[in-house]
Amino acid sequence: MNKLIEALKKGVVIISFRKIDSGEIRVMPSTLNPELIPNVTNPLNVDSTSDTIMVWSLDKNAWRDIRSDTITEWKIEHE
Repeated sequence: MNKLIEALKKGVVIISFRKIDSGEIRVMPSTLNPELIPNVTNPLNVDSTSDTIMVWSLDKNAWRDIRSDTITEWKIEHE
């Protein structure tokens, strides 16, 4: 989880996870980089030991909470 959080803080990460309500796989471009999130001025504090991770969804332009045990894979988006 620490590697995922570090990647999110640096840039865009594509996270695939299983939605709890429907079981379908959701692929979501996400970030924790303050430069990519509107109206964020403070560094974000994310706990790698938590059961969930709060990320900024770039396709929905909104915060999303993902349960760490539903993440099936993630990869860094290369520009």
